[in-house]
Amino acid sequence: MGEMGMEMGAEERRRRWWLLNRTAMVVVWVAVSFGILVGLHLYIRRVSMRKAEEGLVSMCEERARMIQDQFAVSVNHVHALAILVYTFHYQKQPAAIDQETFAYYTARTAFERPLLNGVAYAQRVLHSERAKFESQQGWTIKTMKREPSPVQDEYAAVIYSQETVSYIEALDMMSGEEDRENILRARATGKAVLTNPFRLLGSNHLGVVLTFPVYHSDLHADATVEQRIEATVGYLGGAFDVESLVENLLRQLAGNQDIMVHVYDVTNTSEPMIMYGPQSPDGYLPLSHVSMLDFGDPFRKHEMKCRYRQKPPLPLSAITTPFGVFVICMLAGYILYAAWSRYDNVKEDCRKMEELKVQAEAADIAKSQFLATVSHEIRTPMNGVLGMLDMLLETNLNLTQKDYAQTAQECGKALIALINEVLDRAKIEAGRLELEAVPFDLPSILDDVLSLFSSKSREKGIELAVFVSDKVPEVVLGDPGRFRQILTNLVGNAVKFTERGHILVQVHLADNPNMVSNAKHDAALIHKQDKIDVKFNGIFNTLSGLEAADGRNSWENFKLLLSDETASRDPSESPMFYKRDSDNVTLVISVEDTGIGIPLHAQERVFAPFMQADSSTSRNYGGTGIGLSISKCLVELMGGQISFTSCPNIGSTFTFTAVLQHCQKSTVGDTKITLSETLPTTFKGMKAFLIDDRPVRSAVTTYHLKRLGISVEVARNVRMTLDAFCGQDGYLTSPKQPRILLIEKDSWNSERDLHLRDLLLHWKQNSRIPKVPKVILLVTSESDKGYSGPLFDTVIVKPLRASTVAACLQQLLEMELPQRKERSNGSTFLQLLAGKNILVVDDNKVNLRVAAGVLKKYGAKVECVESGKDALALLQPPHKFDACFMDVQMPEMDGFEATRQIRLMESKANEQMKNGGPAAEGSGRIEWHLPVLAMTADVIQATYEECIKCGMDGYVSKPFEEEQLYQAVSKLLA
Repeated sequence: MGEMGMEMGAEERRRRWWLLNRTAMVVVWVAVSFGILVGLHLYIRRVSMRKAEEGLVSMCEERARMIQDQFAVSVNHVHALAILVYTFHYQKQPAAIDQETFAYYTARTAFERPLLNGVAYAQRVLHSERAKFESQQGWTIKTMKREPSPVQDEYAAVIYSQETVSYIEALDMMSGEEDRENILRARATGKAVLTNPFRLLGSNHLGVVLTFPVYHSDLHADATVEQRIEATVGYLGGAFDVESLVENLLRQLAGNQDIMVHVYDVTNTSEPMIMYGPQSPDGYLPLSHVSMLDFGDPFRKHEMKCRYRQKPPLPLSAITTPFGVFVICMLAGYILYAAWSRYDNVKEDCRKMEELKVQAEAADIAKSQFLATVSHEIRTPMNGVLGMLDMLLETNLNLTQKDYAQTAQECGKALIALINEVLDRAKIEAGRLELEAVPFDLPSILDDVLSLFSSKSREKGIELAVFVSDKVPEVVLGDPGRFRQILTNLVGNAVKFTERGHILVQVHLADNPNMVSNAKHDAALIHKQDKIDVKFNGIFNTLSGLEAADGRNSWENFKLLLSDETASRDPSESPMFYKRDSDNVTLVISVEDTGIGIPLHAQERVFAPFMQADSSTSRNYGGTGIGLSISKCLVELMGGQISFTSCPNIGSTFTFTAVLQHCQKSTVGDTKITLSETLPTTFKGMKAFLIDDRPVRSAVTTYHLKRLGISVEVARNVRMTLDAFCGQDGYLTSPKQPRILLIEKDSWNSERDLHLRDLLLHWKQNSRIPKVPKVILLVTSESDKGYSGPLFDTVIVKPLRASTVAACLQQLLEMELPQRKERSNGSTFLQLLAGKNILVVDDNKVNLRVAAGVLKKYGAKVECVESGKDALALLQPPHKFDACFMDVQMPEMDGFEATRQIRLMESKANEQMKNGGPAAEGSGRIEWHLPVLAMTADVIQATYEECIKCGMDGYVSKPFEEEQLYQAVSKLLA
């Protein structure tokens, strides 16, 4: 108890340690999962902001590029206008252009310069040329303030202007300081130059003035500054609306609502001048981008600054993805936790299962021991009862005493049969029931089963018959005892629950093309039999004329089977040796009855053990309800299936399949002699007439007659038989006269067919037939034997068996049949046991008397002891005994240990004999080995295995029968 307490305490500590570790790991897992959530959220935010920045850069660069492109287009148009002015003003004499033409042209082409408010051309005028110029133009050069221009080296007087800027005509553009600087820079570089931003007149938009020099056409591209100044003839200028330029472009682009754009003149980096956008910074300041603008003026710098109006929205994935990953991590953790817990639970369950397995094995051993004990304790007194009854029946008893003894013996055998069924069920549940594979004769097994119930069927007056297809091999390899047990259960139930009609056992091959597949039919389909089954007045084409439950066993299917057998049969080929593709043969066996049927509510539990169809069944018919359960298990062990079709008040049909094996040709001959009744060959070639108006019944009778080699011709009534017998001319039509005339009682009309015997005698006297055939009446009840008289030579009471029909015909035809080589156990026992010294060891005195009485009956010298120790004392080599019958369960020393000791003594004695020791003196034996036969009431496999393991030579179960004793003794002493 102290050690168990310590183990339990250690187990509890381990469990608590695992729980604490598991809790800590759960907390760590949750923390790590949350850290992954936060880190993933921050990463996605950073990626999102990077993408937003990249988008801002892309949009800003795109807008800057488009502004530059649009500005370049405008500059190109100004350049083209400058070429136009030079061409038509300077190269044409006189000038082909004037103010009106210039104004008209520029107004009509203003759409090409949407960003310019207006353009004007100012001619370069030197001071020396001023008077002449003013005289030609008709006006005086003025300053920006509309005053006459003071004297200076040169002037830039506007001579052509667009209508929108006509107010600057005659103004000297060099009078303004900034304009002068632009003009000087423009002619020195040959490029368009810009002024500082200023408010344009009219639109009040911020803009700049573009100044472009006009040169003589012969100026080289690589001219120097002096050459450029010398070649300058004028200046073309225009006012650019920067705000309109940027606004129009932004309006055309997507995403304009998302970002804010500012354009700056950053020529003076310390004081940048805004060209577009609000004065105060706005939008999302942390994220911005600056793109440089190149308007072609090498002296001025411009840039575009872009920023989002609002902070870029956080993508939904920044929330959903981290939380999704968090949920996945938690689920993964839960799965791992559950798997871990499951592993622990499974581990614990395995431990418990191991304990339960040990307990179950112990319980199984206890169950086996219990069964062995119960079997032994029940069979031991039953062995005494049946043994004493056998011995009592061999004494001189009067009829009453003999009847009492036989009744008691039958009751004892019934009790043993019930015990065997219970033990069979227990062995099946334990998986210890094994099938043997020995050759056996199938028709003989069926005949034996019918003989068991022949008296009961005659008492009830019901038809009991068997039909085996010609294609079924006669000798097969399997377990004949278990096959007989299945048939006995099914036929026994059929006889028990049938009060009228018939019971028909059919055996066919499962691969027969006309064989209907076996499947459980619903009770509602039972009444859907083909109308051709009905003859007249409700008579069905069945064995007895009553309706059967399974329509598949109708005469139409039966006829197809018969036709298939007839068409495919080779006269030179025995059904025992027909060609086959495999070693297996699958049989379909059906047991059809016209009994009370099974109620619909009870059909689902038919094969349940210890279940009855109705509570009244046990009282009315008896039985334990275990037979069908055992039959189902045995059928499945044989590789088959069992099913049934039943309809209340119509009957039942049980169908099962069994997979057996073909028997080798070399062993068939011996098998036919040793395992079955050898049918006589005297009747081969004989012909018989059968009068029967029921096709199924006539087919069954024909089957039994053909087994004897008798050919059969069937007629429906006596008149048809007589017509076929002698023909229309009254003489024998067949070269071989029928010697037998079999008549079914149902087909005999006592009034109409009364003259049959007289007619046959009359034909014989007139030499129409050489001999009057023997007339046999076939009946189903013992009470119908009274029909035997002058009209019939004999009466055969069904069920028909080939052996009983042969014996009847032999007696009727006064034929000498060859003696059957029957096994005479009694004479063989006398030969085997006569003068033999047998030691019987059993602790039960009654069993000792029974065994000794049976053995002494056949001439053996028997000595009895009641314990294993006493047996060892008598069997110390050298000894006189030829065999030993050893009980298994005995006090002090059981039969197993006694046998081990016997084998040990024999081994030592054999060693001494090899060395010439005292065990060899006078023994006359080459080697000591006493045949030991186990006598036990245990019939379980474990007991048999233990018997062989400890050195026993055979096994006989109690109560023992003469056949069983013969087989065991013949192996030991033959």
